[in-house]
Amino acid sequence: MDELIVVNRFRVGEDPLDAAAFRTDVHAALGALAARPGYVSGRVGCNVDDPGLWLLTTTWANPGSYRRALSAYDVKLTAVPLLSRAVDEPSALETVTGEKPLNRQVPRELD
Repeated sequence: MDELIVVNRFRVGEDPLDAAAFRTDVHAALGALAARPGYVSGRVGCNVDDPGLWLLTTTWANPGSYRRALSAYDVKLTAVPLLSRAVDEPSALETVTGEKPLNRQVPRELD
């Protein structure tokens, strides 16, 4: 599998203090994730038309890197509490390049 893209969307209250606190938290979370092996890149965004909708995207070398990052102590303290506030929807996406077959949900053989 190629790189993994993780997209988390957040609903933030209209109170400017809520937005300021969220902004601090999301950048701290991104910093903790960025320090982990396998991290490729990340960005924080705010919707142009709806300032209460925020986005955190990260790209990882592979799914294992992301999963291991989530179990790191500093990430559990900094990023996981923030990620638990994300809109409840699938967030991990595989990159699609060329004609490569897509990852499919199928039972895997145990050797």
